[in-house]
Amino acid sequence: MTGAITNNGGILAATDAAAGGPEHVTTPTAYDAIVLAGFGGPEGQDDVIPFLRNVTRGRGIPDERLEEVAHHYRHFGGISPINEQNRVLKAALETELASRGIDLPVLWGNRNWDPYLRDALTEADQRGFTKLIGLATSAYSSYSSCRQYREDFAMALEQTGLGEKLQIDKVRQFFDHPGFVEPFVDGLRTAIAELVERGVAEGAIRILFSTHSIPSSDAERSGPPARTFDAGGAYATQHRAVAEVVMREAGTDIPWQLVYQSRSGPPTQPWLEPDVNDVIRGFASEGVEAVVIVPLGFVSDHMEVLWDLDTEATETAEEHGMIAVRTPTPGTHPAYVRGLVDLVLERVNGTPAAERPAKTELGPWYDVCRPGCCENARLGFKPAISGVVP
Repeated sequence: MTGAITNNGGILAATDAAAGGPEHVTTPTAYDAIVLAGFGGPEGQDDVIPFLRNVTRGRGIPDERLEEVAHHYRHFGGISPINEQNRVLKAALETELASRGIDLPVLWGNRNWDPYLRDALTEADQRGFTKLIGLATSAYSSYSSCRQYREDFAMALEQTGLGEKLQIDKVRQFFDHPGFVEPFVDGLRTAIAELVERGVAEGAIRILFSTHSIPSSDAERSGPPARTFDAGGAYATQHRAVAEVVMREAGTDIPWQLVYQSRSGPPTQPWLEPDVNDVIRGFASEGVEAVVIVPLGFVSDHMEVLWDLDTEATETAEEHGMIAVRTPTPGTHPAYVRGLVDLVLERVNGTPAAERPAKTELGPWYDVCRPGCCENARLGFKPAISGVVP
């Protein structure tokens, strides 16, 4: 049909270099533009429920239940900070590219709110761009943090009828790229030093690396089936590995653990645990005086950080007589911005895997997702770019 997505050697919408589905693409590719792919968020009270309908589409959740989540946004005037954060990140990327003399425009589109990915692809077509490199604002492997973005690109190609005109690749998952890890190391060192300066002994501090909980069934399906991971699939394994790097590079042996937040499924559905608030409550009988919360699963201070950590988790700590310090997300930290540009240049230059930086033994992750990677247990497989079918 007109506008159908071109299937290059089994890889939907791929450039010639990626069409054969190699784990790491080592053929240089002359891209025309970068597409920054975000989650999206409401920018006013009237946007909140329509936005949440977009987020939960296909799940049949009534508006009265959505309103239970909407109060998080309404607390902040109905405005999620995520769109403005992506505007700032887009500008930072443009500045970094310009400083290196790299002529790659940055387009921006979201999954769940204006501007949508279909708008970014339409803009690309109008400006004569045909080879795009996707940069999703998510670092880890799971359905919602990787495969769904790949499905979103495929859906946008169908919606715009540009499937035969545009080629789209996607940068690899960057959970262990130095540019992503460095901001967390900086933040943890600073937080510990500040607590010690306030008179808190290191033995009375605990470190919690927090990330978004996901259904256990999705976690077990995260990453390629051909690889074996610890409990929680690639998603949990990657987080634990990065937390170990952050602890080592921060130079501390304060006790730490990986915790989860922001679960939204029914009580009968298993999600990854333990919850950050439950863990903090448990510290009350252990003589803990302060908790450092490291938002390891997030790239910016969006709603899950501002509400679930800065509001709820902080209140839980204070209710139990503890100090809570939340470290910064990467945001526009110079190392993070440089790292994102470096990830694009890996594909521009066809950098061999052995020359790509990775802070854990799990990486560098794949340029082209492997067969069966990150299936959604409820929805199954849908068309997705930048991966070997399915």
